[in-house]
Amino acid sequence: MEACGTAHYWGRFAQALGHRVTLLHARYVRPYRRRNKTDRNDCDAILEAARCKGIHPVPVKTHEQQQLQQLHGLRETWKKSRTQRINLLRGIFREMGIEAPAATAAFLRAAHELVERPEVAALRGQLHIVLAEINLYEQCMVECEQQLQRWHADDAIVRKLDEVSGIGVLTASALKTAVGQPERFANGRQLSAWLGMTPREFSSGDRRKLGHISLQGNTYVRTLLIHGARAALLAAQRCQANTPERLTRLQRWAAETAARIGHNKAAVALANKLVRICWAVWCHERRFSGDWQSKLPA
Repeated sequence: MEACGTAHYWGRFAQALGHRVTLLHARYVRPYRRRNKTDRNDCDAILEAARCKGIHPVPVKTHEQQQLQQLHGLRETWKKSRTQRINLLRGIFREMGIEAPAATAAFLRAAHELVERPEVAALRGQLHIVLAEINLYEQCMVECEQQLQRWHADDAIVRKLDEVSGIGVLTASALKTAVGQPERFANGRQLSAWLGMTPREFSSGDRRKLGHISLQGNTYVRTLLIHGARAALLAAQRCQANTPERLTRLQRWAAETAARIGHNKAAVALANKLVRICWAVWCHERRFSGDWQSKLPA
């Protein structure tokens, strides 16, 4: 089957009846479809794509994996709705000539006082409703995070991933849920490429060109990893400025990379390295160490 909506449910249903299920990514099935899109042509395309050994099937997710993914999706939806309400208030205050703080936390602290200004007296009741919605979304996000922490309190894998710099419980649980079985990746680079963290290549003959990262795979997990890498990079730069003798090999590499190619590119490069570290910690079952060095030759 194609890995589309409800495919994982029907995959588990067929597996319970004793069938061997193969899910194929719709993007890889589409080139095999000839002429118009019909059920017959789609079936032929799936059969042709299944014969190609270079196309890796999508693992059937368990019921628990899907529940965790949906919980992350709910939190992300509430976060976007909260951001929309905050931007709505900013726009209204700006149109009325009211200056508001730039930082989100400072804006929310000052919003209750700004709503009482005489310039927005006609809209005060509606603005209080918007503030109540923001508080509701924040409470829902906190409850989601608390539920994730309760679910993964006894999970050894999540605890090990949580020890990696820039990886918290939220990122660790999202990565574990999305990957499922890390053994299907031969090394950390394959996992990084699967998440879209490796450079996009345009090569022909003896000419090789590497562009920006490919941006393939799970956008949500990749976003969490890059945000976590930004925090780890800032911590490394603060440590370099205040206590350089306490820098680990990973922090020293991150700080030197940021000085060479810039902060944003260094954050993405650090996220790429963190994905590979997570794969090694996960597959080899060892604790994270910022000073760890491979004994194999480079």
